[in-house]
Amino acid sequence: MKTSSFLILLLWGLGSSVWGQEPSIGPVVDTKYLEDQFYVGLTYNFLMDMPTDVTQRNLSYGLHGGFIKDIPLNLGRTVGLGIGIGYGINSYYTNLRALQNGAQLDYILLDGETRYKRNKIETHVLEIPFQFRWRNSTPEEYKFWRIYAGMKFGYAFANRSKFVSDTEKIGFKNKDIREFQYGIALNFGYNTFNIHAYYSLHSLFKDGTALSTGESIQMQPLRIGLIFYIL
Repeated sequence: MKTSSFLILLLWGLGSSVWGQEPSIGPVVDTKYLEDQFYVGLTYNFLMDMPTDVTQRNLSYGLHGGFIKDIPLNLGRTVGLGIGIGYGINSYYTNLRALQNGAQLDYILLDGETRYKRNKIETHVLEIPFQFRWRNSTPEEYKFWRIYAGMKFGYAFANRSKFVSDTEKIGFKNKDIREFQYGIALNFGYNTFNIHAYYSLHSLFKDGTALSTGESIQMQPLRIGLIFYIL
């Protein structure tokens, strides 16, 4: 009787230990992941359709950063939309100098005999990118191809012209720069390094801006560089 009671208790204990075990759980897969929420970019800024004899000098650059809300459109989350907000600073170094003349600005060309260190236009822009997104990412794969294309809208809230030589340093607000800006943008690449291109659909200057010779100034920015995405 004692032996039978012992076996019954032993079997009951083993059964309880097995039945009490929770089923093993594998790695948790996030099927609702989002991609590329933050971005930082560095570009070289070209000016297209420059007036006669206007040339770029030094390194015209752009720095950009911001946040984009990722909105997947399919179950695999490989197709989606992106809309965000960011900040950009752009510099354009040329031999086109702005001069204050009372309430208006005049524009002249700096010839080869004029000695100066820097002559640039600088813009500070509040950016709103809107993208159609494709990528071949998965919940487990963090290295993937991406193509993001769309529009970028901006409001240039601070625009300045600066001239620096050995004898003077002049800077002032340039009211001739277009405040509301927009253009087409394309980002593509693999993993960390991605190419960024932006082409403005309008002139950097407002309509009617011209050189002292009467030639219209209708330069359109083209920015090409690298962009980095962070979750």
